[in-house]
Amino acid sequence: MSQTVDRALSILPLLAQGPADLGQVAERLGVHKSTALRLLRTLHEHGLVHRQQDQRYRLGARLFALAQEAVENLDVRDVAHPYLKELNAECGHTVHLAVREEGEVLYIDKVESRYPVRMYSRIGKPVAITVAAVAKLLLADLPEGERRAIAEKLEYPQYTSRSTPNSAAFLKELTLVREQGWATDLGGHEESINCVGAPIRGADGKVVAAMSVSAPNVVVTREELLTLLPLVRRTAEAISREYSGTGELPGTPIPPNTSHTKASS
Repeated sequence: MSQTVDRALSILPLLAQGPADLGQVAERLGVHKSTALRLLRTLHEHGLVHRQQDQRYRLGARLFALAQEAVENLDVRDVAHPYLKELNAECGHTVHLAVREEGEVLYIDKVESRYPVRMYSRIGKPVAITVAAVAKLLLADLPEGERRAIAEKLEYPQYTSRSTPNSAAFLKELTLVREQGWATDLGGHEESINCVGAPIRGADGKVVAAMSVSAPNVVVTREELLTLLPLVRRTAEAISREYSGTGELPGTPIPPNTSHTKASS
């Protein structure tokens, strides 16, 4: 039975490359045409493959519907939370998760710092979009034209002397973030708060969320916080693999990295 299931499932990636006839399917599987036909009929009955008028087979609409339904019902917060907790346990600092919705970037999860100093951020609260690391990551993934249109409509409050001054500077930073795959907010929103972040990607490679580690400079300097960047990026990559279904199980320990310095050291 397991061999039959394996053969049937092997047909799907073959048809993902384009329509194929019975002979091509049988040849790829290394089976007789009668066996291939039986497998194709079973998949056809479940809507996973479709037979065209030219007698070639392609992926069925039911398969796409299932995939779409799975994506819609997959909550990135549920997937990410165990990893955010592990990261928080490792570094001790505040960890955020954010998504972009209806033109705003919102925090959807937060794990508090172990230190007495607390941040004012709240789940459901919009972030300062022109300075926050998570916002830069989410906007940097957009097509250039969309990035430019958004940047030109934004206002640029000068929260601190390090705040992004205008759309030209913002677009330049988004380009850099897109190229390097990570972002920072080093005193751009609050002089005393620094932040490093990394993107979380779906199966199509697009950024679906962003996570960050933030800490006040009375607890850790910005230089020390930046040494956590490799750990932050590996955590985001682990969440991405879990979310996209390409590996990692919830609660998988974050691989150790002796090159970063813990904030508590």
